[in-house]
Amino acid sequence: MRVAILTVSTSRAAAVGGDESGDALEQFARAIGGEIVAREIVSDERATIEQRLRHLSDVERCDLVLSTGGTGVAPRDVTPEATRAVIEREVPGIAEAMRQASSAHTTNWLLSRGVAGIRGATLIINFPGNPRSITQTTSAIEPSLPHALALIAGTPTAHR
Repeated sequence: MRVAILTVSTSRAAAVGGDESGDALEQFARAIGGEIVAREIVSDERATIEQRLRHLSDVERCDLVLSTGGTGVAPRDVTPEATRAVIEREVPGIAEAMRQASSAHTTNWLLSRGVAGIRGATLIINFPGNPRSITQTTSAIEPSLPHALALIAGTPTAHR
């Protein structure tokens, strides 16, 4: 499975600090058998996020694109809007499961606006920018990802 990781952070794009959230997503992707084919950091600019999501889906032909950051309620948090602009179909259950998993760990879980959806044969999932939130939410979606990715790729699967 070809996986790309896109960290959305103006400060990280300016090379201020490490990319712990990207590291957490890379660890998750490798744990589910993913091959990391791209790992990028971009600023919180909607047009740039949209362009990179299109490129990773259409040119790099990633099966899975995991983004981190820009999913909150601050004025610069535009990752969900950029994602919605490029996906063809939303998969709301993924984002709902992630928010539900977060609710056990923080009272701010309801401020997360991350989305998940499909562009062509690529599943795009927005994660929060907090590395702890990533590790807290991946277990909620991990069991369903192989089935979802197989269906998106057109592979026959047994329905559970």
